[in-house]
Amino acid sequence: MQLVCSGPNCSRETHPELVVLEHTSASTQLQPLLCSLTIGAVRDIWGSNSESELPVAFLGCFRDVFLNSRLLVPTSGTNSFQTNVTLGCSNKDKCVESPCQNRGRCKSQGWRSYICECQRPYEGTNCEQEYITARFGNKEQPSYGVFLLEDDLGDTLTVSMFVRTRQTSGLLLILANSTSQYFRMWLDGGRVHVQINNYESLEGQSVISDGHFHLLTIKLERTTASLFQSAHNQGSTAIRHIQASEGDIVYVGGLTDPRASASFGGYFKGCVQDLRVNSKRLQFYPIATQVESYNLQQHNNVQQGCSSDNACAVNPCFNSGVCYSMWDDFLCNCPPNTAGRRCEEVKWCEMSPCPSSTICLSHSQGFDCECQIKTGSPLHYRGNSNIKRILNNVSIRFRTRQSVATLLYTQMGSHTFTVSLLDSQMTVLLVGVDQNVSLVHSIGPVSDGLWHTVELKMETVILQSPLWVLALDGNKMPIEKFRIPPNALDFLKDADIFLGGMNAAGISMSGCLGPVEIGGLFLPFHMGTELNIPRPQPEQFIRVDSDRVTLQYGCWGARVCEPSPCQNSGVCEDVFDLHHCTCSSEWTGLQCQEPTDRCLSNPCLFGNCTSLAGEYKCDCEPGYRGGQCELEVNTCENNNCSNGATCLKGLQRYACLCPQNLTGQYCELPQLPVSACIGSRWNYSCFHGGNCSKEDNTCLCLPGFTGQW
Repeated sequence: MQLVCSGPNCSRETHPELVVLEHTSASTQLQPLLCSLTIGAVRDIWGSNSESELPVAFLGCFRDVFLNSRLLVPTSGTNSFQTNVTLGCSNKDKCVESPCQNRGRCKSQGWRSYICECQRPYEGTNCEQEYITARFGNKEQPSYGVFLLEDDLGDTLTVSMFVRTRQTSGLLLILANSTSQYFRMWLDGGRVHVQINNYESLEGQSVISDGHFHLLTIKLERTTASLFQSAHNQGSTAIRHIQASEGDIVYVGGLTDPRASASFGGYFKGCVQDLRVNSKRLQFYPIATQVESYNLQQHNNVQQGCSSDNACAVNPCFNSGVCYSMWDDFLCNCPPNTAGRRCEEVKWCEMSPCPSSTICLSHSQGFDCECQIKTGSPLHYRGNSNIKRILNNVSIRFRTRQSVATLLYTQMGSHTFTVSLLDSQMTVLLVGVDQNVSLVHSIGPVSDGLWHTVELKMETVILQSPLWVLALDGNKMPIEKFRIPPNALDFLKDADIFLGGMNAAGISMSGCLGPVEIGGLFLPFHMGTELNIPRPQPEQFIRVDSDRVTLQYGCWGARVCEPSPCQNSGVCEDVFDLHHCTCSSEWTGLQCQEPTDRCLSNPCLFGNCTSLAGEYKCDCEPGYRGGQCELEVNTCENNNCSNGATCLKGLQRYACLCPQNLTGQYCELPQLPVSACIGSRWNYSCFHGGNCSKEDNTCLCLPGFTGQW
């Protein structure tokens, strides 16, 4: 609030009015020498060169301000003579107005005063400033920074920073003195790794290479090190005490030597923000607010902000996919029938390229149509002169009842390869390598009309002695002793291959074929003209036999049940080129031609079975009865036990358990008294009315009884 005079002695620009709002009773006039009076803050009307020359503005209230006995009070409203002056004297808490920005916490400091406790990475009186992010590895350039510690850090060392990256490996920070690197921090597999004193180490549990900011904190307190990710404890370990001292160097993002940085996954690519060692900041681009910081000594290719490489510049999306750039990444919007991160997978099978009788199999470079065929004339194949891969496996799925048949045959110069059946055993012949090899798989016959898969493949790729196996239905037989070289089957790329016979004019195998592969490449049963879309894969085997060869798709055998060979109402079942008769209970045999022996099923449970014409007879063991000797005979039925005696059932007879005072076989006799006797050697009893005899320790029996007692 400013008071300006209008007298003739004023040396500055004059004003016509005087801000005097109320007069006292005194009549004293203002002295003409007073030209200007400022209350609360100095208004720079004198042309000062620096704001530092002006006193700090007053914050508070004035009351009863008199000038030469005149009372000065502020006016209501605004004018050119007052700024930020209001009526009254409010002590309202400034924190009510929420002055702190960016989630800062306001704390009242008395009358109309407050401070803001800022959340990282914000700083300033009202948390209005954000620590400037440093970008490393932009456009794949090596980036690093070097800071110098300017004091001793004491017994506690805390390193913290915000990190944002999509790179799974790279050096984050190293603390070093003149003799060693005593603190290392890097990324491996997207997880944070910390090493202290070259030995003690910690590893984060969570992957942070997801393109988001993560707050990393490593706290060393004497002999304990702890790792935190966004305030979540990732673990602790015991360490030897370290001392960070004045003059030690902090490397951020990498070392000056690229080879040394490579030991930690190379230079860091990403962003670092609000880096601190204990309470001091390490700023590549300082903010306006003055904070305690260590000085930046050197930096290389560290840019301000957290910009992103344009990942779409190299056109990463295939098959006309549209690329959208993300932070250090990209997203492909794939057209229909394509998939994959780069739209590299074409969903060929969604285009229905195969005939309806087949199953479409999609893979990275194309598709194949899987089906079964009934063998007729042998099929002829050749490679398309573009097969680059090593052919180290052959797989054939087949079904036959022939004991002698050729499944696959090829010959080129001195090289011959044959997969065939001999006496129902699987035989593989390979000629023209280091030595002739003849392999016979001996795990049971395969001419049983069931589906089987035979495979010759190299399992271990060791140029000196590769391991080959011959497998039938998954049962492997190692054949490494024959020392077949890794490229033993490569001549099939240019050879004529016949499937289901020795050659195009030869006798065909009788049966069915399923998928056949050489080196992972299908031998297709369909001609290219039969497909809705040509197969796009660059490496192919192609059918070269005449279009006049007509294949029968599906698998079935001869009609062995027409007319039915089963007799006596037996039911015929077709089991591929063979029939099976299901006979009624009265008949048996391959054609249900023989009567059934009724005793074969052991119908007599406790007896001997005699088979008769259309029936059987059981001769039961003692104690059993019934048509199948299944019933136990009850010997107590119609028993003669009397006077309430209990019948005890036996296997062939029974016995009577008499009540007290009764005896006899059927408990029909009364029980006679018992006499207690005292003998010279022992005490004894005389039964059935016998009397004691003292002469020879025996009893005097009544007529009809005998025995010592």
